[in-house]
Amino acid sequence: MAEMTVELVAVEQRLWSGSAKLVTAQTTEGEIGVMPGHEPVLGQLVEAGVVAITTVDGDRVVAAVHGGFLSVTATTVTILAEAADLAEDIDVEAARAVLAETNEDQEALAAAKGQLRAVERA
Repeated sequence: MAEMTVELVAVEQRLWSGSAKLVTAQTTEGEIGVMPGHEPVLGQLVEAGVVAITTVDGDRVVAAVHGGFLSVTATTVTILAEAADLAEDIDVEAARAVLAETNEDQEALAAAKGQLRAVERA
């Protein structure tokens, strides 16, 4: 089975790394799916986007990402996010509370929306 090395890195920490057979990410050009042997590409991640990784074991790793870049070569995918949260670590109630507030902090609203989308896809 073909596989590729994937790293999901936020500014402050490495969230996940390992072997995968599929990566999907939301970029400014649309959603992209990457499998082993993909043509090299560099994409800009959207704010409040979602990245999903299907490992070689069939497990799914889903994260809410807030900006950054996706770099693809034939054998590696590197996701460099400005900020990211693994779906399993997201406090759903806190994200919903941010959305319920009449808050003018657009960055916090976008992050909460992305977090809830990640949990839905997990």
